[in-house]
Amino acid sequence: MKSFPNRYAVILCGGSGTRLWPLSRAQRPKQLLALNGDKTLLQQTALRLSQHVAPSKLFTVTHEDHKFEVKGQLAELFPEALENVLSEPCAKNTLPAVAWATFTIYQQDPDALIGVFASDHAIDNESAFLKAWESAELAAVQDYLVLLGIQSQEPATGYGYIKPSTTLALDAALPIHQVEQFIEKPDLVNAARFVSDGYLWNSGMFVFRARTFMRLLQQFQPAVYNQIITLTSENLNEIYPDLPSLSMDYGLAEPLAAASGLVAVVQAEMGWSDLGNWNSIFARHSKDAENNVTQGKVISLDTKNSFIWTDDLLVATLGLDNLAIIQTADAILVCDRGRVEDIKALVDKVKLRQPALTDIHQTVSRPWGAYTVLEDKPNFKIKRISVNPGASLSLQMHHHRSEHWVVVSGVATVINDGKEYILQKNQSTYIPQTHRHQLANNGTEILSIIEVQCGAYLGEDDIVRFDDAYGRK
Repeated sequence: MKSFPNRYAVILCGGSGTRLWPLSRAQRPKQLLALNGDKTLLQQTALRLSQHVAPSKLFTVTHEDHKFEVKGQLAELFPEALENVLSEPCAKNTLPAVAWATFTIYQQDPDALIGVFASDHAIDNESAFLKAWESAELAAVQDYLVLLGIQSQEPATGYGYIKPSTTLALDAALPIHQVEQFIEKPDLVNAARFVSDGYLWNSGMFVFRARTFMRLLQQFQPAVYNQIITLTSENLNEIYPDLPSLSMDYGLAEPLAAASGLVAVVQAEMGWSDLGNWNSIFARHSKDAENNVTQGKVISLDTKNSFIWTDDLLVATLGLDNLAIIQTADAILVCDRGRVEDIKALVDKVKLRQPALTDIHQTVSRPWGAYTVLEDKPNFKIKRISVNPGASLSLQMHHHRSEHWVVVSGVATVINDGKEYILQKNQSTYIPQTHRHQLANNGTEILSIIEVQCGAYLGEDDIVRFDDAYGRK
């Protein structure tokens, strides 16, 4: 197989993974979770791609809210990939994200061969995946926009389908076809027909040459092209929100296939799953004698065909069949496994009544560490705050609350109303309302404190930042 030294990869690290609630939430979606192993889905993706591309040529597009978490996870694997993390000020679907990353690479290397991959997919056969990627590159250098298509094993209604046509005469390890048609998610009858007729699942993975993509973008989406080529770090927040919300399929692949036939698909079987619902997670875990999958502290009696996941509490079940039970610190989902595709509708209902439960977990990552809400009641809130060695919170002030800090472990450096002092384990301090204050960890071990907030309003938006090492407003 031909080697391409100008090979790049783009990871799309967006989406909220609503159907995996309550584990996946807006501020910590499924790609940032470890759902089928010790590493998160994002980390698994980065490791998989690093077998084919240098980490310094690995780009990631994510939302501004996830930037620090994404960088933290990538830093554990490839520190050289951190400067290539692009953070969108708002989500605009896949075409603007791919266009931004591609233009960034194009400015460095117009002949770059770029593979685009989602951060939240699972692939069992990585050698087959790499073979499909290499095969796609042979068509990409011929100016094709190439997709990786998955040989459909069952009439799934949750995927889009690709109808392949003429086989391209390329010396590739896997068959490459021109694309005749894209089909949106079908009903069960049509899905069964598509499987019988040899249609492929659309995985959403693309391979193309940078200059080809930019030319096609200018041809089929000139408004997007004209905005993307003017993006800078200074005007990003002004220009990006005005971009249209378009998918790669609808915005580029479908019109190109209709106009010229220069869209190709590699036919592959790689043990692929988009991990879109709890049944797809269930399918990828080992089962007990009663065909159950359990995670965490679970005791079951006369329970079968069920998926039971608990973060911390003991979950005990009796006489159940075919259920999904997901327990987090602040929410429990109990669902018939035959209805997991409908969880999105349930989450919409939860969002109307308890919006915070669809957005954040009790433990929230921050660039300096994390905090966990231990109790939240009218007029007071209790948190456990962990600050990484060498990190510090912003210099800040609150209009509506005071705070009490008790050091549990480590050594805290505190600024309180212009005074700086040190707190050791078991020592405490009081931060009155409106006092400018800062918490820092100048030591070599994690700093852990208990914070008690008191006041009429305890929302996270009651923070006025005066100085912040991470550039937050």
